[in-house]
Amino acid sequence: METCGLLLFDLDGTLLRSDKRITERTLRALDRCREKGMMIGVSTSRGEKTALSFIDALRPDILIASGGALIKRGGEYIYKAEFSAERTRQMIGAARSICGMDCEITIDTVDSHYWNYRIDPKEQDRSWGDSIYTDFRDFGQSSLKMCVEIFDDSQARRLAELLDDCDCIRFSDGYWYKFTRKGVTKEAAILKACAACGIGLEEVTAFGDDYADMGMLQLCGRGIAMGNALDVVKEAADLVIGSNDEDGIAVYLESLME
Repeated sequence: METCGLLLFDLDGTLLRSDKRITERTLRALDRCREKGMMIGVSTSRGEKTALSFIDALRPDILIASGGALIKRGGEYIYKAEFSAERTRQMIGAARSICGMDCEITIDTVDSHYWNYRIDPKEQDRSWGDSIYTDFRDFGQSSLKMCVEIFDDSQARRLAELLDDCDCIRFSDGYWYKFTRKGVTKEAAILKACAACGIGLEEVTAFGDDYADMGMLQLCGRGIAMGNALDVVKEAADLVIGSNDEDGIAVYLESLME
């Protein structure tokens, strides 16, 4: 196995099982990789706060969060792509004007994750941690990312056109759309992280399953899609392995170390 470089993992649908756990087998395989000199990285659309429980277990050398809007190396932030507080208010207003005043919205800030769900997300998935409820009426903070639940494709297109300073992408497990600053993507963040670490893209192996992962799988030296990934993601990858519920990552990493 290579004794340098970076292993970079998406979380949901990739490193996490459907029950939002990382198996002990996977953690052991990652520890062996670290012992071989590999760096471990996370590249997720989750905000840092909603990924904390997994970050603590993984101890990543590189964290890319909020879909590329935040990069952390070790314990130090090296990049933040924020919307101003005023622009964040405008974005929330635009979402409500097009999708309805009761549309569900989440906002990532550097410090917190805010939501206005009708059902507390922590009741459905404890991994969301200390998310904060707000009605967003008087929201006055800078943000890294806004997500909006949009059931009508035409509304999603209208909002993306209106927010033309944003990068917009849909998640496949529902009707949620992510809005970050224009050009802020996982792949753009990987370029910045590699520069900070002094490694080349050819030294990065990336793992993913969803639309937001396609760019990074194509960009990195080796792009690996999970068995549960979307077909278009599999087509973009160099290799398809077992699913997230079959310890696909652990099996792959163990095979490299035989």
